[in-house]
Amino acid sequence: MTGYAAFALFYDQVMGDRGREAAFVQALIQKHRPKASSVLELACGTGAILERLQLHYEVTGLDASQPMLDIAARKVPQARFHHEDMTHFELDETFDAVLCVFDSINHLVRFADWERVFDRAAAHLGDGGIFVFDVNMERKLAAFAVAPPWTQWFGDDNLLVIDVRDEGDGVYAWKVRIFEHSGDSAYRLYVEDIREVAFPLEQVRHALAERFRRVRVIDAERARPTTRSERLYFVCEV
Repeated sequence: MTGYAAFALFYDQVMGDRGREAAFVQALIQKHRPKASSVLELACGTGAILERLQLHYEVTGLDASQPMLDIAARKVPQARFHHEDMTHFELDETFDAVLCVFDSINHLVRFADWERVFDRAAAHLGDGGIFVFDVNMERKLAAFAVAPPWTQWFGDDNLLVIDVRDEGDGVYAWKVRIFEHSGDSAYRLYVEDIREVAFPLEQVRHALAERFRRVRVIDAERARPTTRSERLYFVCEV
């Protein structure tokens, strides 16, 4: 199997508990859209964020991977889910908040596709609604590329190996290999090749300013964004 059809089987085991990230996103919604009642998450994956937000909002998820959505639907049965590409979707409704987190937008290697996501998010927000998303900055991706391959044992003697390589022009290839223990000394190999790209902060700011009334940039680890920021959150208001 290729793509997230393979990785979906192990995603939650590998990623572990994401309660901290979910709590941070929820805090952003509460601060910047306190009266929000509905949330749409783009690239919702297996539903880690929606699982927490369901306690406070009417939640909807959208993802291009049906296997990931199948897992999310079991975890958050009261949510609505859409099997759609986040660069091209039309749901014929608006939401108080649209989310795209866990650096999902970095997987789009053309900036024109980032802009399409911005357009789709803005089109699905009601008055005063917010679009919240995060990105890995190139500093973080470059650090992964010079580091040794990362290995992690998980589950029932399964092994994860990730090697990040710099392909140039801000594009980084994540070579993901999962060795599933299938008994005794036998393993089954799952292969995942994921690409991420980072664009300059000012390029992202400019594109957002053309579409949103107000744009805030937040570094969760610092008082304000700096050249040392590795991950940034954006809160954009229509």
